[in-house]
Amino acid sequence: MEALGERITEVAELDGGEFRFGESPAIGGPESAAPEPASATPEFFLAMDQLDDHLRQREGELELLESMLATRKFHEDVSPAGRPVEKGWMSSAFGRRVDPISGRMAWHAGVDFAGKSGSDVIAVASGVVVFSGTRNGYGRMIEISHGGGYVTRYGHHQDLLVSVGDLVKRGQPIGRMGSTGRSTGPHVHFEVLKDGRPVDPSRYVARQRQS
Repeated sequence: MEALGERITEVAELDGGEFRFGESPAIGGPESAAPEPASATPEFFLAMDQLDDHLRQREGELELLESMLATRKFHEDVSPAGRPVEKGWMSSAFGRRVDPISGRMAWHAGVDFAGKSGSDVIAVASGVVVFSGTRNGYGRMIEISHGGGYVTRYGHHQDLLVSVGDLVKRGQPIGRMGSTGRSTGPHVHFEVLKDGRPVDPSRYVARQRQS
């Protein structure tokens, strides 16, 4: 059990001070001057009690460590990271650009990834689908809430694979790339919103997606 705990701590890259498997816990107290009771517990039973306490302590440490790892994994899963496509390339960046349809300078609230029509569009983080349908300009669009004020949007789908209320996992296909709405060709328009305001998705795209 100690070897397992030490290995988990090492793999999880936790601070060695948080868990010290294999070491007795720090205890103490003033020395008692009282004589030992005549009916002292036999050494065998005392040793068994100490072993039981030792195993209970190790079991508790492993349960706490498991809880910490689950919490860390949850936060990693719901934090936007990576690209919304497995295959494709970024065709338009966030910010001011020449509008591809009007030809005038305009603000682009997301980034575009071009690719093959019908290819998978994937969720960049786990969350709950809060919109799945048609919206002006976006065509067929999906919106996912990830908690913590984060929402991601995916526009111009050919087909929608999820519905409002669905729980989705990071990397799960949520739609098929298309060119619905205000679009010049197959691509996904990808937005990241924090507290209702669009932020540059590039910083999240650059993050390494955990499996």
